[in-house]
Amino acid sequence: MPFTLDTPLAGALPVKEASGLKKTFGMETVGDLVAHYPRRYAQRGELTPIAGLVEGDTVTIVAEVVGVNTRPMRNRRGSILEVVISDGRGQASLTFFNQPWRESQLRVGSRGVFSGKVGWYQGRLQFAHPNFQLFDEDEDARRGAEEWAKQPVPLYPATAAMPSWDIQRAMGIVLDGLGDIPDPVPDELRARESLLPAREALELVHRPATEEQAHVARHTLRMHEALVLQAALAQQRQLVRTMSSTRREATPGGLLERFDAALPFERTPDQVSVGASIAADLVADWPMNRLVQGEVGSGKTLVALRAMLQVAESGGQSALIAPTEVLAAQHLRSITRMLGPNLAPQLMPTLLTGQMGAAERRKAALRVASGQALIVVGTHALLSEKTTFADLGLVVVDEQHRFGVEQRETLRAKGTTPHALVLTATPIPRTVAMTVFGDLDVSTIRTMPAGRAGIETFVAPVGEKPAWFARVWERAAEEIDKGHQVFVVCSAIDVEAKGAAAVEDDPDALAPPVEGEQTGPRWGVVQVAEMLATHPRVGRLRVATLHGKMPGEEKDRIMQAFAAGDIDLLVATTVIEVGVDVPNASTMIILDADRFGVSQLHQLRGRVGRGEVPGLCLLVTEAAAETPARARVEAVAATLDGFELAEVDLELRGEGDVLGDAQSGARSSLRLLRVIKDADLIARARGAAEAILADDPLLEAHPGLADALRRRVTQEERAALSKA
Repeated sequence: MPFTLDTPLAGALPVKEASGLKKTFGMETVGDLVAHYPRRYAQRGELTPIAGLVEGDTVTIVAEVVGVNTRPMRNRRGSILEVVISDGRGQASLTFFNQPWRESQLRVGSRGVFSGKVGWYQGRLQFAHPNFQLFDEDEDARRGAEEWAKQPVPLYPATAAMPSWDIQRAMGIVLDGLGDIPDPVPDELRARESLLPAREALELVHRPATEEQAHVARHTLRMHEALVLQAALAQQRQLVRTMSSTRREATPGGLLERFDAALPFERTPDQVSVGASIAADLVADWPMNRLVQGEVGSGKTLVALRAMLQVAESGGQSALIAPTEVLAAQHLRSITRMLGPNLAPQLMPTLLTGQMGAAERRKAALRVASGQALIVVGTHALLSEKTTFADLGLVVVDEQHRFGVEQRETLRAKGTTPHALVLTATPIPRTVAMTVFGDLDVSTIRTMPAGRAGIETFVAPVGEKPAWFARVWERAAEEIDKGHQVFVVCSAIDVEAKGAAAVEDDPDALAPPVEGEQTGPRWGVVQVAEMLATHPRVGRLRVATLHGKMPGEEKDRIMQAFAAGDIDLLVATTVIEVGVDVPNASTMIILDADRFGVSQLHQLRGRVGRGEVPGLCLLVTEAAAETPARARVEAVAATLDGFELAEVDLELRGEGDVLGDAQSGARSSLRLLRVIKDADLIARARGAAEAILADDPLLEAHPGLADALRRRVTQEERAALSKA
């Protein structure tokens, strides 16, 4: 019997290969293996540039042997075989200990695939005991030298235990035995997109005779991947619409109408249109599932508060969960202030966090459980089993990327299919929104409220111009002398401490080093505070520190003092990244700026220039010019458009960081699909998936797509999608 995609690898391959693939990659079936696509193709006649290899990386390259030398070891018995390989320009050495027989294998002029960890020894790149597979030129020459040279060699994501050629050999076995497979793409879409049949696409992506064949096969499989993912998201949207939800209608003369009448300003056009969409969602027969994205200060909190008021008119409660205590407290103050003395007592906005005193927390929990508190703001404490609601009608998640799927579902489960509103100040590229948040309705607030002075951003490359470091602090003192306030942000709490004490409790606070960065952050909150204490100008000013390891009450006290103008300069970690609103703060200084991501830098910058005071952002970096680390910093300085920066961020980081499990709910590792390059293809796949499911909700006429969904999106992943 021919293999199917569901055939266990243990029944298709020798035991050693099957167990190795399962242990290394978690592969269970033939379908898992054939979906492990080559990451690139080499040609026997082309050599991999050696100059681009990075020390410490595990790589697979195509090269030619140019030298072989065997010599005895100096201090013990045995020999060392050194083989020099080349791409025609650079060279690297392969080192084998006590393996003299390799000399007869690795003859000068041989070409092959070499795999191992790149090291550096005596001024030359080195592979110690690498894996390799030589091309059999004598056998292949019968097909002609030109054909042999152009034959693509698939190079797979591999490990030392499971090198690329072992995967290629296993792939050949299963492809030889694989029968016909169901095609997820309908005939009409296949013709329109010029796609190959599914079985042929798999054959040619793994065993192409030419690069053109590989290109066409990859295009076909990218569409398969996009269609299956979009179909899964479309099914989730359909599922939501089968749920019933309490209609939350605003009434004439009610809370919402009274709130709008008291607003001292006109809402922006985007605030009005997004608000109208939310209002319509709240009276629909199914629960709202909407993502609202907008720049820092664009009015997302106002939009969310109006939704809370509409829910409150029917006695429903709203819970807003924020990622930090500082931000939760800030939200409560902001909401209370916006409600004013007439409405706040009726809604009784209540704060509930983990670091509240036991008695205070008990009182807050009682107000929530009894239904007195119609607006509840908190952190992870809202997720506690002890926190119950009388009638939870709306869940608002602020900065959704800080919360996992399970945490969001835990909060939603405290009500009966409550409406959900997700807020983010991190702009999301269109294709990421389609791919990751495809089960949500997405609204965007682009227009900013009038009266903002704006922000100027400058890079201070102190590695190249050390004198600029002193000028940064002089500039801070000048702003404070004008009556303004200054933020200073560090990526660590204490760079001299070890372990957990060194970094912020925010997992995003300390990015891993990349090319062009120092091995670690140079400045921590502790070191900056010590340095500024002796500064001739800043030292005489009111300086305070803030970070996530402080007790909640102390953090809140410091932020309130800063907001009140009682602190001139605040040295902090990214605990102040989102939501903190101090209109008098004019300057944001970010040290070790290259250690932050693009979106994080943009978020931090948004803490200043929020009122009539012009904003100034200084990005201090020692990253060398023309490096990825420096490129991130320069990109932020070049524009204030968060949506443009989101695209830049995606290009610089790739999809890996963007499509995490917490965001996508489905298998996050896109295999061939790339959300930047394949934007149009994803859009076409979304349209096709929606059309298919509109006509055939159960996919009875599309068994190939149904089969692909079954294998690609497991029951656990469907459960995660339903929680997202």
